[in-house]
Amino acid sequence: MSNAFPIIDIHCHTAGIGSGGSGCFVSPALRRNIRYRFFLKAFGVSDAELNRQGDTLVLERLSQRLEQSRHVSAAVVLAMDGVLDNQGNLDHSRTEIHIPNEFLARECRRLPNLLFGASINPHRRDALERLERAAAEGAVLLKWLPSIQGIDPDDRRLEPFYRRMQELRLPLLTHTGNEESFTRADNSLADPQRLRRPLEMGVTVIAAHCASNGRNQGQRNLERLLPLFAEFPTLYSDISALTQANRLGHLSQVLRHTHLHDRLLYGSDMPIIASGITSPLFHAYRIPLKKVIALTAVSNPWDQDVELKRALGMTEEMFAKSARLLNVPQGLKDFHG
Repeated sequence: MSNAFPIIDIHCHTAGIGSGGSGCFVSPALRRNIRYRFFLKAFGVSDAELNRQGDTLVLERLSQRLEQSRHVSAAVVLAMDGVLDNQGNLDHSRTEIHIPNEFLARECRRLPNLLFGASINPHRRDALERLERAAAEGAVLLKWLPSIQGIDPDDRRLEPFYRRMQELRLPLLTHTGNEESFTRADNSLADPQRLRRPLEMGVTVIAAHCASNGRNQGQRNLERLLPLFAEFPTLYSDISALTQANRLGHLSQVLRHTHLHDRLLYGSDMPIIASGITSPLFHAYRIPLKKVIALTAVSNPWDQDVELKRALGMTEEMFAKSARLLNVPQGLKDFHG
C-alpha cells in the first residue's frame, strides 16, 4: 500500500434490529426474507447475539476484521434513512431498513477505522438541519438509495439541499442501476440521467456500482451514465458489487473505458464481499487458475476483494483516490503504517 494515501473502502454497510437502543430496525417482511439471514451470517453475527449485546456488535466486528486487513485502512459505513409519509416523517410501514445517523456517528467516533457516512432523506421537514448536524458530527459523505427511499435526484425542490451540500463539500454517494436487495424498488429513480441537477449545482456525486445493471428508457444504465463524465468534472463512480456472481464481466467492461480511470473509487459493498457471491472462483475465466487458487486462500474479506480487483485490472491510483476525495480525518493517512 502507498505510504502517501491509505486505501479507504467508500461503500460499507451495517445492520441493526434496535437492540441496545440503537434506533435501527429491519422490517418484518425483510426479516422473513432469506437475504436477512444471509447478510447476518456475512457480518459474522446472529439474531441472538444482537439481542444480547446490541447493534454495536456489527460495527465492532466490522472494525476488528478491518483492523486485520493488510490493504484497507478504513471504511465508510453507511447510515440508511427511510421512506417518508406525506408530512415528511419516517413511514415505518414502508421503510425496510433504518440505520440512524446519530447511532452511527457515535459508534464511528468510538471505532477509529470506521468513517461516518450519513443518510438523510431530503424531503424531511428538517432536512437542512439534519445535514448541518451530520457534517458537524464528522460525516465524510451522504448516501442515498433513491429507488428505495423514494427520492428523485432531479427534483427541483432539492436545490436548496444541494446548494448546502456543495457549500459543505459533502459528496453524494447515490445508488445507480437496479436495486435487488429489497422486497420492492422503483428503479426509475436510480436512472443516472437524474443526477444532472446536483451535478449542475457543483455537488460531487459518486454513482454507486457504476450503473452496472438495469435499463431506463430502453437504454442500459451504464450507457446513460457514461456521457455525464465528460460533462461534469465532479462526477465519480465506485466499483462496489462489480465482482458479484450476478454481475460477471461488469468490472472489466467498466475498466475498458480508460477515460473513466481517474474517476473510479474503491468500494467493497461489505458484507457482500464476505458472503461468497464475489468468490474468485467465479472469475476463473479471466484470471489464471494459480492466481484464483491463491486468492481463495486469502481469509480477510477486504484483502481478498482488493487482490481480486487488482487481478481484474484495477490500478493503485483508483485504490488511493477515495482518501484524496473525502474529508479524511487527521492522522488516518498514517493508519496501518
